[in-house]
Amino acid sequence: MKNVPLADVDHVDIAVLPIGTDYPPGHVLDWHEHRRAQFLYGATGVMNVDTAEGSWTVPPERAVLIPAATRHRVRMLGVSTRSLYIEPEAVPWWPVACTVVDVSGLLRELLLTAVEFGADYSLSGREGAVAALLLYEIAERAPLPFHVGIPASAELASLCRAYLAAPDARVTNAEWAAGTAMSERAFTRLFRAETGDSPAVWRARARLLAAVPMLRTASVSEVGGRLGYASPASFTAAFTRTFGLPPSRFAANRRGAGRGH
Repeated sequence: MKNVPLADVDHVDIAVLPIGTDYPPGHVLDWHEHRRAQFLYGATGVMNVDTAEGSWTVPPERAVLIPAATRHRVRMLGVSTRSLYIEPEAVPWWPVACTVVDVSGLLRELLLTAVEFGADYSLSGREGAVAALLLYEIAERAPLPFHVGIPASAELASLCRAYLAAPDARVTNAEWAAGTAMSERAFTRLFRAETGDSPAVWRARARLLAAVPMLRTASVSEVGGRLGYASPASFTAAFTRTFGLPPSRFAANRRGAGRGH
């Protein structure tokens, strides 16, 4: 199915519904939720997925697992998606929070095959086998660390979301604390309790997440400079230490045309 609203087919008595959707650049799917679990894959471009608990950046050729009934928002940056909408009882092992995963060559080909199925595809024979194999392949994916937590406190959450929208290496703990009328010590203690990280560590990770979409159109040295790193080498070291891959792996000149169109 291509460019079909989920609402038009959600009633179909099939556990795995594959849908491919093409989005204009910069498109935002505002806050919503699905009855089914969702496997959201972008062959090209970058996706940002927000929930009340965190923010996930999905690089090209990766996917995010979204739990059923999870309110979320998605920003699409040059993305053509291939989604699976899955009945929750079919995937009791599904993660309880959004999770970014790598996509193997086999899984990618299965997704591209599945989105050609009709809504009422046969569960016997080839189509049913593809749907079943998709779930086996997804279950084998290992989580990737492309996310930051969002504090439960509304005031702290607002600070974090504003920073994700415009990361600035010059921001200090003292400035954040002053904005919440707390001492720096009290602010840091509360922030760590709600996110598991100190504010400085959280901001550093948020800046590195912001690098992923920037690398679509700018060089490693340009992105590192924009994000306040003293040199391309220091940016590359921090990025690689955090995500396990160098930023050059996400640079535009490293990727050819997407497979998902």
